[in-house]
Amino acid sequence: MLGLVLLCTGCGFQLREDADLPPQMAKTQMVIDDEYSPLARRVKIILEQSGVQFVGGDQATAILEIPVNRVVSDVLTIGDNARVREYRISHTVRFRLVDAGGTELLGWQNLRQAREISFNEQRILAGSREQEYLEKELAETLSRLLVTRLESVPTDAR
Repeated sequence: MLGLVLLCTGCGFQLREDADLPPQMAKTQMVIDDEYSPLARRVKIILEQSGVQFVGGDQATAILEIPVNRVVSDVLTIGDNARVREYRISHTVRFRLVDAGGTELLGWQNLRQAREISFNEQRILAGSREQEYLEKELAETLSRLLVTRLESVPTDAR
């Protein structure tokens, strides 16, 4: 057991800690079209675990704007029988962080993740489940990347 602990600490492995966010985010308003989307829910959970309280517009000390939260499926290849064989799911997010006075703390940021799926018409149900799983996984990845970008707010803005 001790050897495992030494091996993990020697390679730089650390458990995830709460995000180190700017103090302006103590009371944040999140502006997003679909507040129940997987990305919005996941970002909210991560930020709340880091001490952020989500409030209405007049109480907010910071505003997290997410005007683009788009999931798109594109066909990559078509088989001999004119049916889709492979497609790509891509998730794009655009966001910025401003303080209550409208001063930009973090300028517009764009994040994009994509995954490719092979489609087998013999396993239609499994394919739709795989697509759902990948969309949730993309939202999870992008939410973590978004919070990491929020942690990078310059220290002079803190």
